[in-house]
Amino acid sequence: MNTILPQHLLVSVLSITLVAGYNAIPAQAKTITKKIAYGGSDRQLNFQGRSRSYYLYTPKSYHSNRPMPLVLVFHGHGGSGHSIARVSRFNTLAEQKGFMVAYPDGIGREWNVSPNSKANDVSFTTALIDHLGQIRNVDNHRIYATGFSKGAILAQALACKVPNKIAAFSSVAGALPVRLKSNCQPPTPVSMLMINGTNDRSVPYRGENPQQRGALSSVPATVSFWRTHNGCPSSAQIRQLADGNSSDLKVRIARYPSCKSGSEVLLASVVGGGHFWPGGASSDGSLNRLNNQLGFSASRTSWNFFNRHTLP
Repeated sequence: MNTILPQHLLVSVLSITLVAGYNAIPAQAKTITKKIAYGGSDRQLNFQGRSRSYYLYTPKSYHSNRPMPLVLVFHGHGGSGHSIARVSRFNTLAEQKGFMVAYPDGIGREWNVSPNSKANDVSFTTALIDHLGQIRNVDNHRIYATGFSKGAILAQALACKVPNKIAAFSSVAGALPVRLKSNCQPPTPVSMLMINGTNDRSVPYRGENPQQRGALSSVPATVSFWRTHNGCPSSAQIRQLADGNSSDLKVRIARYPSCKSGSEVLLASVVGGGHFWPGGASSDGSLNRLNNQLGFSASRTSWNFFNRHTLP
């Protein structure tokens, strides 16, 4: 015979069943994953009592259960995270290759690498890395840093100070400051890619007067510094990229492989090139035509370099 329970008893039985079922669920299944905002988003980080902004790009291939590489991209003097994102076109590459990109903003659109400054951006960068690790599943073995001009100088400073957090570095139109060079003693080998125009008037290929305030080492001297630090062979593997578009500019690659702990130093010299991000976007039509003729991408070259290196 079928027994029909009164409604209030039916509700009680159902409640007991639901509670029992809930308690039987393993603890990890209760974890609620926040909905991820794919694509670009503007974000803030409180650092040393000050709100610091950055632009984060998360590709559609990101999944919270899988660690993903992270690339930090630093703008030049007077720039912003958004401006270097447009120029470098790293977002498109991130979708294609599967990595996240963070574009921090400097205070007053400038970077400060002075160890005596309260606004030291080396410390800010390490705080940003820790912060990003809290909101995204970052592969801590595959964090990389690149920058343009003053942002490249910051990348050089990071290579001196925090090679334990960043697996490889790319410096576009930058060099190692003379005053930083004497105190640059990283405890581990550093994989460094440098991309420089030989006719760059803002960051001279042959360097600046060492007595000048904020003087930069020459590009060859910076390469030699990292090559020596890494115990690389003294002679490089030299090649010139094929010139299929009859451009006046050439790209000469000098690679120093087989260094300590699998590290590497690579110099891409844009012969006749100035102060620009090779292969980048620009509102200047003549620069866009030059980049199309050059057939060389600083962003893609940087990622290919990064992809060869991981932290232990």
